[in-house]
Amino acid sequence: MSSEPERSERSDIAALARGGRTNFYGFLLRLAARLPFLFIAGRLYGAEALGVFASAVVVLELVSQLGTMGQKRGLAQQLSAETQDPAHAIADSLVLALISSTLLCLLLWLFPVVMFPSGEEGQIERLMPLAIIPFCLTDVGLAALAYRYDVGSTVWARAIVEPWVISLSALAFFYTIPESGLALSYLASVFAAAVFTFVPLIRNYGLPRGWRPGPARIWRLAVLNAPLAAADGIEMATRKIDLMILGAFASPGAVGVYYVAQQVATLPQKMKVSFEPILGPVITRALKNCDYAAIGRQVCQVGFWILAAQAGIALALGIPGEAVMGLVGPNFVGGTGALSLLLAAEVVAALAVVSEAALIYVARVRNLVVSVATITLQALLTLAVMIGAERLGLSDLYRAAGAAAALFVALGLASVIKSVMLARLLGTPVNNWRWSLVYAAIPAIAVGWLATRLPEWVELIVGIPAILGVYCWIIWRYGFGPEDRVLFRRNLTPGAPK
Repeated sequence: MSSEPERSERSDIAALARGGRTNFYGFLLRLAARLPFLFIAGRLYGAEALGVFASAVVVLELVSQLGTMGQKRGLAQQLSAETQDPAHAIADSLVLALISSTLLCLLLWLFPVVMFPSGEEGQIERLMPLAIIPFCLTDVGLAALAYRYDVGSTVWARAIVEPWVISLSALAFFYTIPESGLALSYLASVFAAAVFTFVPLIRNYGLPRGWRPGPARIWRLAVLNAPLAAADGIEMATRKIDLMILGAFASPGAVGVYYVAQQVATLPQKMKVSFEPILGPVITRALKNCDYAAIGRQVCQVGFWILAAQAGIALALGIPGEAVMGLVGPNFVGGTGALSLLLAAEVVAALAVVSEAALIYVARVRNLVVSVATITLQALLTLAVMIGAERLGLSDLYRAAGAAAALFVALGLASVIKSVMLARLLGTPVNNWRWSLVYAAIPAIAVGWLATRLPEWVELIVGIPAILGVYCWIIWRYGFGPEDRVLFRRNLTPGAPK
C-alpha cells in the first residue's frame, strides 16, 4: 500500500503532466496564431515600422514584468501558507500589481523616449504604456488560476485570445489607421487577454467578500516579493537587453529582422515559462514537508520534458530557418543565423529555468546574484560584439547574430551554475540531460537537410512536421520511460497508481 508522501508525489507529477500537456497544445495554438501576425507586420507594415514597434514592446514587456512585483511565482507561496482567505490573498496581490503598474505606466507616459529613442512616435503610440496595467493584472490572475491547476485559462488568454487579436487587429488597422496599426493592435490584444483571465478567476475564487485594503499589509507583500520581482525582471531582461543594445547600434530595419527572429525563437520558451505556475505550487507544498528529494525529482522530470520539447521545436524551426524567416518577407531571410542561435539559447536555458523555479524559494538572494551576473555578462558580451562589428565594418545582420550568440553563452553558463547550486542545496543531483536527445536529433537533422532541398513551400508544409514527427517518435520509443509517458496519459488522476 502506498504511503501518503508517495501518493502526494504522484499527485504532483500528475498535475505537472496535465499542465504540460495543456501547455503543449497551447504552444501549437500560439505558433499558429503568432506567425500570421509576423507575416502581416512584415509584409504590410515593413521591417522599419516593425523595428520601431519592437523597441517599444521590449520596454513595455520588461516594465510589465517588474510591475507584477514577483507575484507570478510568489502568489503560490502565499496561497500555500493558508493564513488568509484565498480570494483575499489574490485581492492583495492584484492591488499591489495595480499600484506598481500604474506608477510605471505614468513614468513611461512622461518619458516616451525610453520606448522610442528615435522619437518616431505619434499620439496613439504614446498611449502604449496603458498596456502595462492589464498585462500585470493578467499575469497575477493567471498565476492564481494555475495554483488550482487551471492551465486552460492561460492557454486561452496567452495562446489564443492575445495572438489572434493582435493578428486580426493589425490586419484591420492597416486599412484604417496604418500609421498606428501595430500600436493599437498590441493594446487591443492585451486588454482582450485581461478580460479572458478575470472571468475564470472570479468563477474559481469568487469575489473577495469582506476584504478591505490594508496599506501595511500591501507594503509587507511588496517587501516579501522584492527578490522575486528582481529575479523576474532580470530573467525577462536577458531576453530583451540584446534587442535594446542592438537598437542603439543598428538600423530600425535590422531591429525589425531581429525582432521577428526573437519572436519565432521565444515560441518554445513558452513551453518552459508555462510550466512555472504549476511547478511553483508543487515545490512549495514539498518544501512544507521538507521533502527535498521530491523537489529534485520533480525539477529533473519537468526539466527533461521541457528540454525534449524545446530541442524538437528548435530543430523543426531552425533547420528550415530561411524558409521560416522568408515567410515574413524576403528582407528577413538575413536573420536566419540569429534565429538559429536564439533557438539554441532557449534549449540550453531550460535547466536554468526549472532550477530557478526551486531556487527562488530556497535561496532567493543567491539566485538573484547569479541572475545579475548572467545579465551583466550578456550585456558585456553583446556590447563587445557590437563594438567589434563596428570596427570590422560588418553589416547589421552580423551584429544581430552576435547578439544572439552572447545570449547563448550567458544562458548556458547560468544553466550550469544554477543546477549545481540547487543540487548542493537539495543534496540530490539535478540534471535534465539524456543521451536519447542526441539519438533523436541525428535522424531529425537528416530529414531536415533533405527538406531544405525541396521548394520552400514544401519545406514548410512537409518539412517541419516531418522533422518533428521523426524526432518525437524516437524520443517516445527510446527516450521516454513510464514516468515520462505520464505526460500523455489523459486519464491519470491524482493519487492513482502508476
